[in-house]
Amino acid sequence: MNVLVVLAHPDPSSFNHALSGAAVRAARAQGHAVVLRDLHAEGFDPILPAAELRKDAPLPPALRRHCDELAGADGIVVVHPNWWGQPPAILKGWVDRVVRPGVAYEFREGDGGEGVPVGLLRARAAVVLNTSNTPAQRERDAFGDPLESIWKRCVFGLCGVDDVRRRTYGVVVTSTPAERAAWLADAFELVSGAFPAGSRA
Repeated sequence: MNVLVVLAHPDPSSFNHALSGAAVRAARAQGHAVVLRDLHAEGFDPILPAAELRKDAPLPPALRRHCDELAGADGIVVVHPNWWGQPPAILKGWVDRVVRPGVAYEFREGDGGEGVPVGLLRARAAVVLNTSNTPAQRERDAFGDPLESIWKRCVFGLCGVDDVRRRTYGVVVTSTPAERAAWLADAFELVSGAFPAGSRA
């Protein structure tokens, strides 16, 4: 089984990096092949140029590799902080450029403008690991937890991935070493459960 882990945080010492490490270890412990994409470390360009809008547009080789990895993934893990109720800009740009028509979805023949896509991703499960410095109750009461809709309905749901497991860890800025250790163990178990040994998600 191939598991794609996508990390979006600029600080290598961040808890997000620790979470991505736990995800990688969990997937490998189950015997899966893992590709880790640290978007900041590789300098991923999040800007979608007009030349890439068409489904059949020629893509730069590095971007084509991202698309092939997504299309070939049996399981997907996305790790990022909650910034303004959204993924960081670099991850939004990755979605814009990589989760593209012909790779992750397509529209039905004769679509009359209703815009209901057919999901193409082979992955049957995805895990989203978020960090936050807002207490969970306030996040729900004041903001409605927009990341829940973004990942479960707007991205993965439309691309054919129905099993989306998401966890938010926080408040990170005031957390203790013991809390962070417990969160890493939880992330390890969450990824292990989503992609068990011998499975194809």
